[in-house]
Amino acid sequence: MTVDQTAVILVHLQPDIVEADGAFGGVFAAEAARCRIIESTNDFARAARAAGVTVVFLRIAFAEDSSDLEANMPLLQLVTDMGALKDGTAAADIVSSIAIDESDIVLTHVRPGPFTGSALHEELTQRGITSVAVAGVATNASVEATVRQAADLGYHCTVLGDLCSAADPAAHEASLASMALFATVSESSRFLEALAPA
Repeated sequence: MTVDQTAVILVHLQPDIVEADGAFGGVFAAEAARCRIIESTNDFARAARAAGVTVVFLRIAFAEDSSDLEANMPLLQLVTDMGALKDGTAAADIVSSIAIDESDIVLTHVRPGPFTGSALHEELTQRGITSVAVAGVATNASVEATVRQAADLGYHCTVLGDLCSAADPAAHEASLASMALFATVSESSRFLEALAPA
């Protein structure tokens, strides 16, 4: 992997998902805090940018009237029931403590798999990206969905296990084991060390 062909995709670091008072905070916030996901991701994103890696932040968010929310699965039915992740609200933005650089890509999508119905593949292709590293919340939901879709599209995939969390450690570990069929499972520091110059 060379730095100019690599992107880091950071999944759903949004208040409604990772903060205690968010709609899904009761499910995901405690484990995200225990794993220091926000702080560690901030540090990692700075190091990745400095190395020349493209940084992508994904946010899942829906129209105020939910016209773009197809609740055909339990996860999205929960979004409907909670009235969560409304586009244009602070709860659906990237958490304020995350430092976003003007060089970063911030992309909004409406399905757990972020390549569906979005410009993500086009954004990566235009930049010559062939390898992606994925991290975020939740490991066994949109992180895994991102890895599986990216692998299907031909990207070389890495999942950064130390920068992911789920509702509990067991779900996280089970998802990492599943993703090992589609991606290299790595620590974030080792991933950066392994990157070759452009």
